[in-house]
Amino acid sequence: MSKPITNDSTASEDVANAVRNFHLAGMLGWQDVAQRYRRSRVGAFWLTINMGVLIGAMGLVFGAIFKSPMSEFLPFICVGLIFWTYFSQTINEGCTTFISNGETILQLPIPFFTYVMRTWWRNTIIVAHNLVIFPLVLAIFLKYPPLESLLFIPGFILVSANILWIVTFVAILCTRYRDLSQIIQNVMQVGMYVTPIMWMPDHISSRAGFILLNFNPFSHFMALIRNPLLGTMPSGLNWLVSLLLAVVGWTVTMVLFNRYRGRIAYWL
Repeated sequence: MSKPITNDSTASEDVANAVRNFHLAGMLGWQDVAQRYRRSRVGAFWLTINMGVLIGAMGLVFGAIFKSPMSEFLPFICVGLIFWTYFSQTINEGCTTFISNGETILQLPIPFFTYVMRTWWRNTIIVAHNLVIFPLVLAIFLKYPPLESLLFIPGFILVSANILWIVTFVAILCTRYRDLSQIIQNVMQVGMYVTPIMWMPDHISSRAGFILLNFNPFSHFMALIRNPLLGTMPSGLNWLVSLLLAVVGWTVTMVLFNRYRGRIAYWL
């Protein structure tokens, strides 16, 4: 039986209770998606349709600008846009995770990390809907998912581990300092242009590429997910950086969470 959550509970107890009762976060996340598209016959696949149109338009435009073979560039930008939208949407919504659940937090002793997982799970459901576009894009060029695609699974798990600590971290800070959410949204907007989403690594100079590909954590996250789906292996550096970010990020976040967990309700 889970230990009741109180203001005196530690951050590790909060996270452990939330994980043990993941079905609650899963149910809430699913209801969020269902409620957003209530009475719509197409449902969440409206997001898939919108994403498909965006991928087609941007693929044609930027493919022509960079003079890249469409059979290579369209699958590349397809996966990039799908998962960058996942990254940015999850982190941006993470800024208001505790604020948007303020009434529930003040009334029910639910672990705070449950709301973090609710945000993550809601956006994971949406990215799963959008991911059906990728095999359709491959089919246009008479391609099929390569065997290396199976590495997408451990890559996505490691990236999710990083996304979860980022969401927890920004949720705490943005609950205390509300203006931070606007700063983070601006950072994520700029991040799309310095991450290989609309441009391929060979489109830029080696010096600029070294900086943007090695010192941008989202470049490593994207490589873990996109490279297997495109039939190439992520580098050892991609795995190492993502793993180190997960370890260091969770360590710092748990210290912050443990220190300020009892004050979150008072900041709402």
